[in-house]
Amino acid sequence: MSIPSINGREGEASSLLPGNELSLHKVQLTALVHQTVPLCAAAMAPVLMLLGGFLLASPVRASDGSAPTTITCLTRGVDLRKESADVLCPADCPLWQFYVFGNVVYASLSSICGAAIHRGVITSAGGIVRVQTLPGQENYSAIYANGIQSQVLTRWASSFSVAGTKSGALEAAGQPLSTARPSRDKRLKKLLEKKVGNKDCKTDIAFLIDGSYNIGQRRFNLQKNFVGKVAVMLGIGTEGPHVGVVQASEHPKTEFYLKNFTAAKDVLFAIKEIGFRGGNSNTGKALKHTAQRFFSLENGVRRGIPKIVVVFIDGWPSDDIEEAGIVAREFGINVFIVSVARPTTEEQGMVQDVGFVDKAVCRNNGFFSYHIPTWFGTTKYVKPLVQKLCSHEQMLCSKTCYNSVNIAFLIDGSSSVGDSNFRLMLEFISNVAKAFEISDTGSKIAAVQFTYDQRMEFSLTDYATKEKVLSAVRGIRYMSGGTATGDAISFTTRNVFGPVKDGPNKNFLVVLTDGQSYDEVRGPAAAAHKADITVFSVGIAWAPLDDLKDMASEPRESHNFFTREFTGLEQIVPDVIRGICRDFLNSKQ
Repeated sequence: MSIPSINGREGEASSLLPGNELSLHKVQLTALVHQTVPLCAAAMAPVLMLLGGFLLASPVRASDGSAPTTITCLTRGVDLRKESADVLCPADCPLWQFYVFGNVVYASLSSICGAAIHRGVITSAGGIVRVQTLPGQENYSAIYANGIQSQVLTRWASSFSVAGTKSGALEAAGQPLSTARPSRDKRLKKLLEKKVGNKDCKTDIAFLIDGSYNIGQRRFNLQKNFVGKVAVMLGIGTEGPHVGVVQASEHPKTEFYLKNFTAAKDVLFAIKEIGFRGGNSNTGKALKHTAQRFFSLENGVRRGIPKIVVVFIDGWPSDDIEEAGIVAREFGINVFIVSVARPTTEEQGMVQDVGFVDKAVCRNNGFFSYHIPTWFGTTKYVKPLVQKLCSHEQMLCSKTCYNSVNIAFLIDGSSSVGDSNFRLMLEFISNVAKAFEISDTGSKIAAVQFTYDQRMEFSLTDYATKEKVLSAVRGIRYMSGGTATGDAISFTTRNVFGPVKDGPNKNFLVVLTDGQSYDEVRGPAAAAHKADITVFSVGIAWAPLDDLKDMASEPRESHNFFTREFTGLEQIVPDVIRGICRDFLNSKQ
């Protein structure tokens, strides 16, 4: 597949790995080849295939019709030249590295292994996948599944689907599993899985239990039993869920942190030892305490996975819980409310705010609230709650690159662009914006058009829904004029990002230009970088490479793009989205 490279030359699809990583793999794989010279040619085939996949990024081919073809984590559907092929995905591919477009049917520029994990055909442990080439289509949909957020794509020339195979039990190392393993191996495997935990439910959870006089000693013990059952069913382990407990009463008390236990039996014992404190049910005070102090690196929180607080309320809270819910959302915490024994009609007059549940949860959509009529006979309520807590795609309050960024598009409206090409630039902006969760508390989009002058099309705070942003982009009118890119960058730094410089979102600027700027761009770009704005430069047609590099953030090679034609902008969309997510994750390290 021919794509535009950074320096504007047409060439074959670029290497699957960044330069430094590629060099490392060259050394490692070359050493591997030298060490295995005595092996027969058949045994060397997988090594050579892997070497080709890393060094040449050429289409991967099976050595024979029956054996699965070994591929890399980043091999794409377009890299296969067969209508149908069985491929072997390696183990432990970093999920954040995958770029996947679509759902069920995937655009061929998607990672094969990423699509297979997204579809649920394999896990991160790797395995065999059957890939079927399909025609291209329009409107590839986006969905979060199995730890991977797929992206929308307007259209693509070819597609593929993934499925399991009858020989799918092969391990990622390429060795078939025997039909009858010794019982000792089974026991060891179960012990290992128990220690590792449920990888598909990798979350950090704080159980905020009710320790007030509302619940009393007897129901307090029943509450502890229920929390213990939930903890066991979650599948606690080193690579699975981690849990801690905070007790709400007159003053909140952290009973144990996320870092303290990674085995279910230890958690159960710790829960059993929790003593009843009594006092008022100051749930709001306890929730704010948990949001601000519980989830820290020192206390065992892990980067990049959902943070959850499950709040148990027997009756109603004795203080304001709404403000605490806002604080939790600002910290990227998903709040669930489990209410037991709701206040009766006669008791509602004693409740400070009868709508306390809806105001405290992550989203008032029914998913984050859960009601249990009584503490007696609660076993049947365990599994539904666990299923909610393990539904990563529903954790709308988690801070991710999709819901925690500000993106401003700086659009060249000069005379050299022309109206039809200007429409293609707007289509590029829409396709990037579609990937993000735009809301008043999520990601935000702005657009500035420039010639010699600048025009604020809309600011980061003008539109709080994706639909309104996309409508506003479609409504942008072409200005026509000269090209003063440096002034436009300064204008955007000052007027778009200035008002939100102390906000929680990470700031990104995407500059689109088709030619030489009449003014200097290096100084304004350096000022933007100093203001903690990550700049991506996208050049088209006559845009000089030196200007693109001067505008781009470090490393410049991964922050500037070029295409000879405006129609080539569509192919750059996934690179910009992936770059924003990569930089967002790196900023959290």
